Amino acid sequence: MSHKRIPKRRAAMAAGGVVALGAAAVLLPNANASQDGGAPDDAAAAPRTLKAADASDLASRLAGQLGDAFAGSYYDAGERQLVVNVVAGDDNQVVVRAKKAGAEVREVDNSMSELRAGAGTLKSEATIPGTSWAIDPRTNKILVTADRTVTGADWDRLESTVERLGSGMATVRKSPGTFKTFVSGGDAIFGGGARCSLGFNVTAGDGSPAFLTAGHCGVADAQWSDAQGGQPIATVDQAVFPGEGDFALVRYDDPATEAPSEVNLGDQTLAISRAAEATVGQQVFRMGSTTGLADGQVLGLDATVNYPEGTVTGLIQTDVCAEPGDSGGSLFTQDGLAIGLTSGGSGDCTAGGETFFQPVTTALEAVGATLGDGDGGGAGAGAGAGAGAGDDSGAGDVGDAGDGAGAGDAGDDAGAGDVGDGAGVGSGDGSGLTG
Repeated sequence: MSHKRIPKRRAAMAAGGVVALGAAAVLLPNANASQDGGAPDDAAAAPRTLKAADASDLASRLAGQLGDAFAGSYYDAGERQLVVNVVAGDDNQVVVRAKKAGAEVREVDNSMSELRAGAGTLKSEATIPGTSWAIDPRTNKILVTADRTVTGADWDRLESTVERLGSGMATVRKSPGTFKTFVSGGDAIFGGGARCSLGFNVTAGDGSPAFLTAGHCGVADAQWSDAQGGQPIATVDQAVFPGEGDFALVRYDDPATEAPSEVNLGDQTLAISRAAEATVGQQVFRMGSTTGLADGQVLGLDATVNYPEGTVTGLIQTDVCAEPGDSGGSLFTQDGLAIGLTSGGSGDCTAGGETFFQPVTTALEAVGATLGDGDGGGAGAGAGAGAGAGDDSGAGDVGDAGDGAGAGDAGDDAGAGDVGDGAGVGSGDGSGLTG
């Protein structure tokens, strides 16, 4: 079989407006840069300066070490520190252990078990289309959001359910938009008359090339093309929506298809080294076929969204904007970590709003696929000569808690290099991404 190379389609970022250009100004100068990590060994008891990805790893370790005393965490981007909530009670050692590990510690009232129980009550008593909820570690409460369709008896039911949770357990806010999945007709990747965005190229369990996109795109049609009215280039292998996620694995029909682990930013690519968990407070970037590049912050994890089509759980809540056609598009960090796949939300890139994302880590585990090199090492930025992030680049291994975890060596000759012609999978004119 001939070696198939799918042309890369570049983006006109003007389609994304001011928000996309603002995000580009933040991201592009740092497309292959890494932040400093770690702290001097003699400052082990003080909050450490960390990259967001390293903060996420530290939070996961502390969640296991602190047990029931752990009440969530978030990343303070300004201070570049991990803030850990604890319900210490009489056990002062809980605070000591968290501080020794390098976290800023905050004692709070609501435990994670109490907050999760509250979310369970909302699920059983207030699963109303147009509502969502997620635990917000910055307020130590459940953030409940209702879109403009939640009125009358539905609004009264939601408010009364929140009141029954007790004082200080949850807050309710109204969104001026409407929660919906971001599918549209137009150009990008096409199937069944719908337009979506390619998220990340991956390797399926049998070694064949594939990509991830939104599950509601995957259930819309079995075959997808990179051009409107064009021949299919990929076939849906697995799709979940609604339910426990919003993701799909789509296999390229030609096993010789080149599917590099990168995101096309328009005038350069960003190498994607691995998937990572999101952290509340983390700065993230989204690429989509309608609005191009946009950025914002993670607001909540394990979010539940009640779309008109049904309830989806386990999502990431952000203030990053998105519009129809952006569904399935990639959510990532400036140092090349894959975070999420665009699911849906409310608002647009003029007025703003909430957007929810499927965690990439959960999707990969569910479909049995891998992304990048899987261990934090840098991947090449393109197929042409001079491409690549350099030897041993990437995030590196994070040290044990309390040992001065850092970002790892940046490696020699780090940088994007020249991007090889045609290295990537096009997602339609103006799409601005290749996976």
